[in-house]
Formats: sequence, C-alpha cells, structure tokens
Amino acid sequence: MKNPFRLPWRRPAESERVAETKAASGFIAIAHEGRAHWTGRSYAALAREGFMRNPVAHRAVRLISEAAAAVPLLLYEGTGERSEHPLLSLLARPNGRMAGVDFLETLYGHLLLSGNAYVDAVSVGEELRELHLLRPDRVSIREGRDGWPEAYDYRVGNHLRRIAAGEGGLLHLRLFHPLDDHLGFPPLAAAQMALDLSNAAATWNKSLLDNSARPSGALVYQPKEGGNLSADQYDRLKTELDEGYSGPMRAGRPLLLEGGLDWKAMGLSPKDMDFVEAKNGAARDVALAFGVPPMLIGIPGDNTYANYQEANRAFYRLTVLPLIGRTASALSGWLSARFGETLKLVPDLDQVTGLTGERSEVWARVKDADFLTDEEKRQAVGY
Repeated sequence: MKNPFRLPWRRPAESERVAETKAASGFIAIAHEGRAHWTGRSYAALAREGFMRNPVAHRAVRLISEAAAAVPLLLYEGTGERSEHPLLSLLARPNGRMAGVDFLETLYGHLLLSGNAYVDAVSVGEELRELHLLRPDRVSIREGRDGWPEAYDYRVGNHLRRIAAGEGGLLHLRLFHPLDDHLGFPPLAAAQMALDLSNAAATWNKSLLDNSARPSGALVYQPKEGGNLSADQYDRLKTELDEGYSGPMRAGRPLLLEGGLDWKAMGLSPKDMDFVEAKNGAARDVALAFGVPPMLIGIPGDNTYANYQEANRAFYRLTVLPLIGRTASALSGWLSARFGETLKLVPDLDQVTGLTGERSEVWARVKDADFLTDEEKRQAVGY
C-alpha cells in the first residue's frame, strides 16, 4: 500500500537514484532567483551582527555612549544647585561593579542597540543603596487588563524575578516606536539592510581572498574531436584545482589548461559591482541611523560639513545632548519619588568639549552687551 503522506519531493531511495555522470562536453549556466537573508531585529541579533561584527556600528555606538557618559550631570532642587546630595554620590558609584561613567555608558548602549533600557533600584529599609542595569533581552513586560504594564519579568536561565512597574518599581527608558505601545525602536534596526549589506560585502571580500582573489568561474571542456572527460580525468582535474590553485598562499599562480579546456568567468567583478562605493554607502546609512556625521568615523565621500569642528558640534547638538536630556529627565522623575524631593538632573554644558567654540561666541556676545549688569551677564551664561 502506498503511503498517502509521502511527499512528491521526497529523497529517492538508493535503488532509485540515477548514477552521476561527469560529462563536460559543453557549458550550461543555470540562473535562479536568490532570496536575501536579513538580520533579525532582536537585541541579541543587532548586538551580534552590528556592535560585534560591523566596525561602523561598533564605532558609532561607542562614540555616542562614551561622549554622552562623559558629560557631567548637575543636580538642582528647585532653582538652586546642590553640590552635595546622596543622589550625586549614588550616580558617582551606582553599585559595587560599576563607576558612574561605566553605568551611563552601558545604559546608553542598551538604548542604542535595543531601544530600551531598564534600571533597577536596591534599597535597604527606606534608603536607596544601589542602581543596576538589566539586560534588555532578559526583560519582558506583563500587561494588565487595561493594556498598561503592571510588572516586568526578568529571567536569567531558570530564575524568574517579577518587578512591579511604576514609581516604586523598575525604570524603563525607551526610544520612540510608532507601532509598539511599550517597547522602543532601536536606531540600528532602521539601518538593517545597510548593516547586512556591509557585513555581506566584508564576508564576500574575505571569501574572494581565500579563493586566491579570483571571481568564481567554470572550466569548459570543448575538444575539437568531441567527447567527454572520463571519471578519472574529472577527479584529477578537480583535485589539482583544489590543491594547487585554492587559498591565499597560492594566489597568483598561473592556471595551466590543456586538451580543449577554457576558463569562463561567472558573476560580476568587484569593479562591475562598484564594491568600494557600495560598502561606503552602506556605512554612511548606518552612521546616519545613529546620527553620527560620517566624517567623524572616517567614511570618505561625505562633505556635508565644512570641517571636523563643525561636524563635531552638530554631533553633540543633534545626537548626544538630546539623548542625555531624555535620560536625565527620566532619572530625575524616578529618583525624586525615591528620595521624596523635587530633584532635577541637568547636563553641564560648560564641560562639553565639542561645544567650546559655541560657548566662546556666547561669552563674547554677553561681554560686549553694555546694557547688562554684571549680575545679568552671569545669569545669561548660566551662573
């Protein structure tokens, strides 16, 4: 009885298989449509394929996170600045494993690669002692009946910890996502195609070098008197190609052809593909998604900014400071409830090296304003 569940594309049994013949009397090229493979948008996939494999994405994330973490934060209570407060001590040393700069750098890295960052607080009695960052891919949101988050589940292996949402629970920072009510959208996901194109170009280039820097091709056997290669001739030719002409150590060896053999190149050459420009274009798209001027990463062919100083100032104004501002605002509201005070964290712009020229221009204009008193000038420059 025939099996009704046997599929028409099943693999033939040994007795049904047709013996392979190694005939090369002519040349036939069969082209079939390929399907592109794209990296997933999860935190692990973007971190692995972007930060850990792509030099442009790696440098962009480090450039933003390190620049943002290096900007000092000032603490205000009402309109007065506080130079000493338990919150400042906590931010200087959030926990026993991290200093303040390391903590903020990791937080910004989570936001850039995941679109989300989670801060957990550890209290002893009524006193807030430590702040910890939770890896975004280990956190899941539990929605209530009203659709709003009621708790966060943090899972490590088989261990599950449930943390309440709200002022007394976990702090969730997220970037804008147009199609998700609770999770943020990572910038690198917007450049997903450019990221895969850049990685594929590097992989293709490495494979090309491993293959003696030669494009793929075919040996065509076209003897004048006709006939086919015997099985022994076919195996000997294949062995000679593998052992004598493959690999970077054998690059440049001339290929000896005999008996009607001819080499036919298959595929496009690096010049035909415009390899270098395509790779630089993909790198510019990745940098654009993060908001980093390509000039700062060393990508050629981009003259949007007149000089490096102008590009650096645009980088701080358009990318770094907005990221610091939203993070400081979220931390201020969350920690104010913890300390029972109205506290506000503000970046100290006087310590931002990328805005030195801009700050000098402001000071020069205020200095020449004769209609202002010394007290008004001090207020105008932030003192």
